[in-house]
Amino acid sequence: MWNRICAIKDSMDSWWMQVYSIALALFLLMDSIGNIPVFVSILKDIDPSRQRKIIIRELLIALIIIIVFDLVGEGLMSFLNVTMPTILISGGIILFLIALKMIFPSRRDSDVDVGREKEPFIVPLATPLVAGPAVLAAVMLYSGQHKDDVGLTLTAIVIAWAASTVILLSSSLWKRLLGWRGLIACERLMGLILTLIAVQMFLGGLKEFLAS
Repeated sequence: MWNRICAIKDSMDSWWMQVYSIALALFLLMDSIGNIPVFVSILKDIDPSRQRKIIIRELLIALIIIIVFDLVGEGLMSFLNVTMPTILISGGIILFLIALKMIFPSRRDSDVDVGREKEPFIVPLATPLVAGPAVLAAVMLYSGQHKDDVGLTLTAIVIAWAASTVILLSSSLWKRLLGWRGLIACERLMGLILTLIAVQMFLGGLKEFLAS
């Protein structure tokens, strides 16, 4: 009986470690700290009490978009007949390129058109700033990697989204505390961590490919 309890505990610990690993990668890809200047700029002419409602609404829309891609990811991978080593290797390459962009930005991705509307809706806050192509691609890759456990990826998505929501809801406070230089430094640190995750994913895919 005791051995069975220990086995269940070890299994749960392993499950949560995978959840936290995926959640960290998704959180870094959502780039909430890097998006603070954009959110502040877009919402600067809107009443502060209304800003929080807009941010919550846009982040909920982003969450729905991400979950939809998580649920259709497995079916799409099966339809395209994509194998697991391919998913891991391509995912590692994608994450690595994004990490390099975070560490060595060209111009700040202010090429996102904020438009002239008084109140943004879906674009650009929900997508592409939060539920961007990188996040959606990563979610599809993870859903294919853990196709037998949908709850794992969904839990990781909610954790990453919740952390990003907390940061973006307090975007004005973070801007005052860290300043522009501090925000840039934090984004580059996140890029460095994402690089490690990308290389590990690539090596895991290469190992599976060589073994097969």
